[in-house]
Amino acid sequence: MPGKTYDQYCGIAAALDRVGDRWTLLVMRELSFGEQRFTDLKLRLPGIASNLLTERLRALEDDGLVEQRELPAPAARSVYALTDEGRRVVPVLRALSTFGQPFLGEPPADGVRPEMAVYSGLGSRVDLAAATGVRLAARFLVDGQELWLRVDDGRLERGDAGAAPDLEVTGSSVSLLRWVRGESRADLVGLLEVTGSDAEVTEFARIFHLHD
Repeated sequence: MPGKTYDQYCGIAAALDRVGDRWTLLVMRELSFGEQRFTDLKLRLPGIASNLLTERLRALEDDGLVEQRELPAPAARSVYALTDEGRRVVPVLRALSTFGQPFLGEPPADGVRPEMAVYSGLGSRVDLAAATGVRLAARFLVDGQELWLRVDDGRLERGDAGAAPDLEVTGSSVSLLRWVRGESRADLVGLLEVTGSDAEVTEFARIFHLHD
């Protein structure tokens, strides 16, 4: 039970009791991208003090939403990860990203992290109902970093980097976000390349509500 509570018999209030403190949802956002060391989290959350990050992680662990794992050799390091219970926040993060995107200005000239562009920007736009019955693997080369998304019959998952992609998206994080924010591929010629069959690209654009 959290130390501070709204003390209301309401699902929203109960959720905010656990994840409503400043930085908490952003910590969970980072962990939704994958396991992270403490130093990784500190680097990717500029502005958070080390003691506050420690406090937030400890509270999330106490609530069973985050756990520490020890990676085997040769990594041999301690990382933080969302538990199965903690992963229930992922649809909430997607919904919040979709809600917040209209309030954003233009992307910064130096870009954003590729994970943010692919998972938080594009991933939040997925229409899971429209993805029912669809299986599609997309490989992204964004600012030189390789990332994957896979649509699997109404679910959105991280793709298997060992599989053959159905389509590839290559370009900068800024160009990808421009597509996400409503520009068409014709507007981004030379900046963003999407390769795949016409049917797969059209299906991809339909599922993520993009202008093909």
